[in-house]
Amino acid sequence: MGKAEVGTPKYIANKIKAKGLQKLKWYCQMCQKQCRDENGFKCHTMSESHQRQLLLVAENTEKFIDEFSGEFEKTYLDLLRRQYGTRRVNANVVYQEYIHDRNHVHMTATQWVTLTEFIKYLGRSGQVIADETEKGWFITYIDRDPETIALQEKLVKKEKMEKDDNDRMMEFLQQQVEKGKSASRAITEPQFTELQRGESDEQIKINLCRSLPSTSKPGSIPSANPFKIPAGKGDKLRDKGEKRKVSALEELMQEQEKERSKSKRKDYWICEGIIVKIVTKSLGEMYYKKKGRIIEVKDKYVAIVKMLDNDHILKLDQAHLETVIPAIGREVRILNGGYRDNNAILKELDADKFSVKVEISSGPLKGRIVKDLPYEDVSKTYSG
Repeated sequence: MGKAEVGTPKYIANKIKAKGLQKLKWYCQMCQKQCRDENGFKCHTMSESHQRQLLLVAENTEKFIDEFSGEFEKTYLDLLRRQYGTRRVNANVVYQEYIHDRNHVHMTATQWVTLTEFIKYLGRSGQVIADETEKGWFITYIDRDPETIALQEKLVKKEKMEKDDNDRMMEFLQQQVEKGKSASRAITEPQFTELQRGESDEQIKINLCRSLPSTSKPGSIPSANPFKIPAGKGDKLRDKGEKRKVSALEELMQEQEKERSKSKRKDYWICEGIIVKIVTKSLGEMYYKKKGRIIEVKDKYVAIVKMLDNDHILKLDQAHLETVIPAIGREVRILNGGYRDNNAILKELDADKFSVKVEISSGPLKGRIVKDLPYEDVSKTYSG
C-alpha cells in the first residue's frame, strides 16, 4: 500500500500521529528513529540502514554509550537548573519533564539502567544533593556558576562587616564599663591624721580681735567686682566650651543611631525611577554591564527594566542588578537603612570603604548629612 497523498485526510492523520510521543519499545536509539507500531519497528530492524548502523555501534560500543550518557546527563541537569534552580524537587518529576521532548536521549541507551542509579551517580559526583524518602528520591541542584559563587561571597562579606560592627559596639561598651570601674576605684575616703609640729618651742598665736572695714580713701582705686568678667576672658571660656570633646554619652547615642538604621534594613532594595546595571551574562553580551531604568517593581524582588540605549524592556531579579553611582553633586536615591526612600545629593566618595557621603535634599530630614553609606544602598535617579 503506497503512501497517502499530500493534503489528504490520511496524510494529515499520519502527520498528527508523528508529532506526538510514541511508545519507547518502538524507538531505535542507534538510528534515532521512532516507529508508530510493532510492524513498523520490525521492518526498520530488518532494513539495510539499521544493519549498517548496528555494525558501526558493535565496533566501538563504549564510545556510543558514553556519548549518549553524557548527552542525557547534560540535558537532565540543564532542565533541573533552569526549571527548579536550587530548590528541592522529586527526581521523577524532573524526568517526566525531560521525556516530554520527543527527541530526547532514552535512558535505555545510557550506562544507567534505572533512574535511581542515575540519581546516585549525580550524588556521588557532587552535582546534586540526593536523599531518599518514602515518596522517592529528592534532589537539590548545586549551583557552581562563577557569578552565583561571587554573589554568595559578596553576601558573606556583607554579613561579616555587620558582625564586625556589632563586635566593635560591644567592645566600646566594655571599655566604657572599665572606665567607670577605674574612676570609682580612684575616689578614696579622706584620712584624718594628728597635728605634727615642726619645732617644740614655737608658740601658737590666735588673733581674736575683729578687724573693722577700711574706708576707701580719696584717690584710691575701686575694688573690682568679682561678678563681672572681662570680655576677653569670657570669649576664651566660650572657645573652650566649643572645643570640648564629645562625651561618652554622645558617642553611645551615635552608635545607637547607627544600630537603629541597621535594624531597618530589608533584603529587597529595588524601586521605581532609579538607574541600575545588569550584571548577569545569561542574557548575552548585548545586555551585560548595560544600564537601564526601573519602570515597575513586582513582588518586591523583580524589576521591569527599560534599557537606556535601545529601549528594550526586560524582567529581571534584583540579584542580577547592581546600583549605579553618579558623579559628585548629582541626585541619588537611598535604597536601604534608616534613611530609605529619601532623595539626596552625592557629596563624597570613599573608594577604600566602598561608601559615599550624601546630603538629604527632600522631606523633613532635608539638609542632614549621612556618612558611610555602602555603594549598594544608593543609586542614581532617572532625570528623564
